[in-house]
Amino acid sequence: MFKTIPMANRREITGGVFRAAERMLLATVLSRLLLAVLMLLLPLPVLAQGMPTPIVIGQSYKLPSAVMGGVRTINVWLPPGYAQGSQLYPVLYVLDGGIEQDFHHISGLAQLGTIVGTTRDMIVVGIESVDRRNELAFPIATDAKLKADYPTAGQSERFRRFIAAELKPWVEKSYRTSGEDALIGESLAGLFVVETMLRAPDLFDDWIAISPSLWWDNEALVKAAPALLPKAHGRLWLTVANEQGMGVAPFAALLKDKAPAALAWTYAPRPDETHATIYHGAALAALRQLFPQSSQ
Repeated sequence: MFKTIPMANRREITGGVFRAAERMLLATVLSRLLLAVLMLLLPLPVLAQGMPTPIVIGQSYKLPSAVMGGVRTINVWLPPGYAQGSQLYPVLYVLDGGIEQDFHHISGLAQLGTIVGTTRDMIVVGIESVDRRNELAFPIATDAKLKADYPTAGQSERFRRFIAAELKPWVEKSYRTSGEDALIGESLAGLFVVETMLRAPDLFDDWIAISPSLWWDNEALVKAAPALLPKAHGRLWLTVANEQGMGVAPFAALLKDKAPAALAWTYAPRPDETHATIYHGAALAALRQLFPQSSQ
């Protein structure tokens, strides 16, 4: 049996309900207002960041090497459109090609050339260095202090065997290559470029040596060059910054006097640059000269 509630009590109950609803509405409005104020206080990048996504510019591989006795890091950049076509591409091998070394800025030049149409599309292969003087320099025969300072130096021939016997076959098996191969390096890596051109001239077609350390071991390679130069071939792009005693000037003089007809060479000194600043701009100039778009 239902009990009748007096009218006064009904008004009291109804008023209580309305007051509770008002309090809830006020709390909602205040919380939303507070949230809006907090959002205004946040910096714009925080508001816009959302969920980050990685920027992928290439692929990094761990290549087992019997020659080097361990795993080597190889970084690869492919030109836009590689996955959609069947075109064959030249390959630019970058010494000191680690992520924390020269891979990013050289692959960036290749990308720039593609975007603006100044250079041919190419594959960029970065070879990360572990012990630069061990891998990029030849044995020290006459400079006793240099030998004492760098006791692990002098295994460039082994590093060259790794490139010839393991790395290049892997690249050619993994990617659509045209058979045109270039090697680029600066400083000690530039020394390796010149030594490889002289001692293993069939390994690459194009050689880019930027401020090469031809001073190494009292300019031993420059002194050996007259006997080695006749077998050199391909295209050499050579430069040096505003440096003295690098051994580059006497080597350029030797090229002028004794370079074989099979070797097309360019010597383009950059006296306005230092050893620390020359690489990027010189590499851009070299790529534009050696790999121009066919329409140019």
